Amino acid sequence: MSSTARRSRERGANGSTKSDPGEFGSVEDWLASLRSTGRIGALLAPTREDQIARGYGHTLREICQQPVTWLETAALLPERRGSLERALDRVGAVVLTGSGSSLYAGECVAPSLQEGLRVPVTAVPGGLILTHPTSCLPPSGPYLVVSLARSGNSPESRGVVDWLAENQPQARHLFITCNRHGALSTSYGSRPGTLTIVLDEKTDDKSLVMTSSFTNLVLAARGLGAEPAPAGIQRSVLPLARAAGGILRERADDVAAAASGDFGSAVFLGSGCRLGSAREAALKMLEMNAGEVWTLSESYLGLRHGPMSAVRPDTLVVAFLSSDPIVRAYEVDLLRELRRKGLGARRLIVGSDVPGELAASPEDVAVDCGKAPALADEDLTVIDALVGQLLAFFRCVAAGFRPDSPSEQGVITRVVSDFEIHRRDGAV
Repeated sequence: MSSTARRSRERGANGSTKSDPGEFGSVEDWLASLRSTGRIGALLAPTREDQIARGYGHTLREICQQPVTWLETAALLPERRGSLERALDRVGAVVLTGSGSSLYAGECVAPSLQEGLRVPVTAVPGGLILTHPTSCLPPSGPYLVVSLARSGNSPESRGVVDWLAENQPQARHLFITCNRHGALSTSYGSRPGTLTIVLDEKTDDKSLVMTSSFTNLVLAARGLGAEPAPAGIQRSVLPLARAAGGILRERADDVAAAASGDFGSAVFLGSGCRLGSAREAALKMLEMNAGEVWTLSESYLGLRHGPMSAVRPDTLVVAFLSSDPIVRAYEVDLLRELRRKGLGARRLIVGSDVPGELAASPEDVAVDCGKAPALADEDLTVIDALVGQLLAFFRCVAAGFRPDSPSEQGVITRVVSDFEIHRRDGAV
């Protein structure tokens, strides 16, 4: 797959924009360039007001703007280098926390952070900290809690920080959020040992579902472990932005074709950090289609232990293929086994240097990001998420739902509604 080279303007730490049009130009420049492409171009052709009236204007824009926003996030991080190094100084562990998509962002990042920081790094649901803190938090010593959030207003986000402040004074806090007006941005800044990074306001998705917020939270969190931290993240983001630009320009129609197939369920497969992006992609399909498409996310090796029974002859199999040769060998074995057993109606495979045999059927789609190992698995998590977003979006449109607000009965909302945070008596 050839890549379309684009680059963004840089955004300063205080919200200012520093002009650097580079390869992509502004978000508006980039979106204008996409109007000459297939399905995406046709959907972007109406006025912004018409797109919003049709129920997809926010979601499509937020999916398509990602190459530009990724570069803006990468440009923001070096300005916080000193603060990040102080937050990490002499910590014995790092806990990444969030709920839903924000948790899955942490799962995409935790393995590479542990390798880079050389301390234990875990992704822990915010709800688990509230219900079972002693089983999921470091037992002693200073540790850093990284709270990932689009809005920063969810009950779990606030409840976790409040509980830790009262009961775990050794915990330091880093908030990475997309909303400068949210509780995480505005309510805790005066507390010692607290650092807040607010991403560009464009990443504060207006759609019900998280898209650009998810991938930018992933990249911002990865900056903690970049070498030298966090400037190293900039070197890896430009190839990612180019790969994403190529997918949006050249492969979106193929993803749309996969989405239009007759399938009632979809299984998303990933290994290591890419199990996090598989979980996120499965959630996007579920959310954007109001639960009408049943989804499962699993590791390749885990699928054999019972979950394979969920792969029916009409199931869409979405496979995020590792760049690591040994990991890929296990994954290819599993995909061949599914073929032998006649499981799965069609395949969508995402990876670098994808073998042709894995997408041999005329209905299969391979989104190839170039020769391996140009992009490592920790890089490809955001590419996985982008493809998963496109797949869910096109399925949603084909089914007649409104991507900006697919939950017509209000079953789910953009920010989880308030619920009671039950307090424990005394420290745990």
